[in-house]
Amino acid sequence: MPPSDNRQLILNIFTMNSVGHLSAGSWRHPRDESRRYTDLAYWTRLARTLERGLIDAVFIADVLGVYDVYQGSRDPAVRGGLQLPVNDPLQLVPAMAAVTEHLGFGVTASVSFEHPYPFARRMSTLDHLTGGRVGWNVVTSYLNSGALNLGVSAQVAQDRRYDIADEYLEVCYKLWERSWDDDAVRADAAAGVYADPLKVRAIGHAGEFFKVPGIHLSEPSPQRTPVIYQAGASPRGQRFAARHAESIFTAAPTKAVLGRQVAALRSAIADAGRDPRAVSILNQHTVVVAESDAQAQERFEEYRSYGSAEGALALLSGWMGIDLSALGDDEPLAEQPSDAIVTTVKAFSSADPTRRWTVRDLADYALIGGDGPVSVGSPQTVADQVEAWAAETGIDGLNLAAAVVPETFEQVVDLLVPELQRRGRFKRSYAEGTLRHKLSGRGPRIAKDHAAAQVAIPD
Repeated sequence: MPPSDNRQLILNIFTMNSVGHLSAGSWRHPRDESRRYTDLAYWTRLARTLERGLIDAVFIADVLGVYDVYQGSRDPAVRGGLQLPVNDPLQLVPAMAAVTEHLGFGVTASVSFEHPYPFARRMSTLDHLTGGRVGWNVVTSYLNSGALNLGVSAQVAQDRRYDIADEYLEVCYKLWERSWDDDAVRADAAAGVYADPLKVRAIGHAGEFFKVPGIHLSEPSPQRTPVIYQAGASPRGQRFAARHAESIFTAAPTKAVLGRQVAALRSAIADAGRDPRAVSILNQHTVVVAESDAQAQERFEEYRSYGSAEGALALLSGWMGIDLSALGDDEPLAEQPSDAIVTTVKAFSSADPTRRWTVRDLADYALIGGDGPVSVGSPQTVADQVEAWAAETGIDGLNLAAAVVPETFEQVVDLLVPELQRRGRFKRSYAEGTLRHKLSGRGPRIAKDHAAAQVAIPD
């Protein structure tokens, strides 16, 4: 059931180290600055803006691949700047952390194409450099083009990708949580001992997919294990999220669909022996806010005038693994097998029996904000809608995407945040400590009922 209290909402900003993210074609808008994504000053300015607005974290998406399902071609993605070009999200974090004190960083990285041993070190490094403000959005990758370019003949089936992910995280957990004791580092100059060899252990992992016999290369970071974000909502993805996630990202287009997803996720978390209320669920949402409803609506229509219907369908085709160009404009989308994002297919086909989505409907809906909902209006109107989404679905907050950057995020900070604060629905100051402590209030370390706290290594 949705919570009945007036708890404060979690607000993440959802972006990408790319010229385009979810609103196809919006890079053409004269006030959109996403073409500056290769400019470090663009990112440090954004970080300062978000910290000024007390935003919990900047959630940086990523793909290893090209959106080439639509029309069976990469040309729409190349031509339209559809999450392409796209640069590494992790390398943004140290610079953004250097100009902020509290802002968290949720970075997307796939388990499908990189060995866990060097990846665990990269995340420990980020956790050290940010003072414990980093989280990992665990993804298994859904674009077949990415698999092909990394030497795999075809994308692995979705359930099998999650089997690999389970073991991948087990390896990381062993490295982060078990290899070095808390007091392993002595830094005793007089004795000539930096770390006690008896307190640094090999993890001895030998599994179906990975063999990692040795020790972690990094000393323990402030959180050891970064905050684990996850976006799986298929039945297998839900089981994975229930075991691993500390925060779950959804992208449901309607309250009916989202409410069912939230209920299923809470149930799966409880079945995994964890507290279902201790895991936050955040839905993707785009807001267009102005001083009045009329001004916001005018701005929204202005944004839409720069949108690309072809680009929206190309993105949706990639997410669904279905070539929407093969369907007629007025043909309803039917549920069909896919090894891409299964829940995106269901959300627009069978999840809400009261709505039949045609290809034309999909292109119009996804023009701004991609596969998530959009709220348009004054701060009061948008806050009303945000509260309604939370109350009726049980989500804990939002991953806020942009129509035009950084303008959308500045609207959030300058207009929406003060209104939510006035209602007591958003914090007025950051808590001290790591990202995990800021989000949970339970300290820097992973919870005892989490899988990371329960891994074991040979004596």
